[in-house]
Amino acid sequence: MAKQHWKGSVLLAPVPPTLVSCGTMEAPNVLTVAWTGILATHPPMTYISVRPERYSHDIILAQKAFVINLPTAAMMQVTDFCGVRSGRNVSKFEVCHLTPEPAESVRAPLIAECPVNLECRVTSTKRLGTHTVFEAEITGVNVEECYLDSKGKLNLQQCGLMAYAHGEYFALGRKLGNFGDSVQRKKKKKPVGKPQK
Repeated sequence: MAKQHWKGSVLLAPVPPTLVSCGTMEAPNVLTVAWTGILATHPPMTYISVRPERYSHDIILAQKAFVINLPTAAMMQVTDFCGVRSGRNVSKFEVCHLTPEPAESVRAPLIAECPVNLECRVTSTKRLGTHTVFEAEITGVNVEECYLDSKGKLNLQQCGLMAYAHGEYFALGRKLGNFGDSVQRKKKKKPVGKPQK
């Protein structure tokens, strides 16, 4: 198949469009961040990349904490709004009818309307060109109970999350399988009936 070679760019997709909350319960702020991901499992580490000119940048820099909130597909308009409007000019929590709730392990508030919230404490900052990378330890996770099964396992498919790819939002599709399916051995069927004597 023929391919074109382009110069290096940020064309890595899909990524999660997250709502990152910062500030305090008295003065909460939120911005949309798609440049985020997992850095390590133990301890659980994540990062967000934020332009220094963003209003939230200095809040996170001073507070050394933030919360990554996973919005649902039904929150697409809110997620987009929080990415194109500045907290300098408007209270996005008020305009978008978002509810700040206290986090357990950091001062930054979480967003009640999001089914999953990751409380994060900044461990280091690094300037990489246009963005500051805030590396952080995930110090707590909050999960809406209605998405837990009888064994306490989180069913992310039911959360109705979305993805972001090159300027477009997408609802996540149907489940295709589980991690490890490609190497998992098939279980042998047990014989039916009583053994012959």
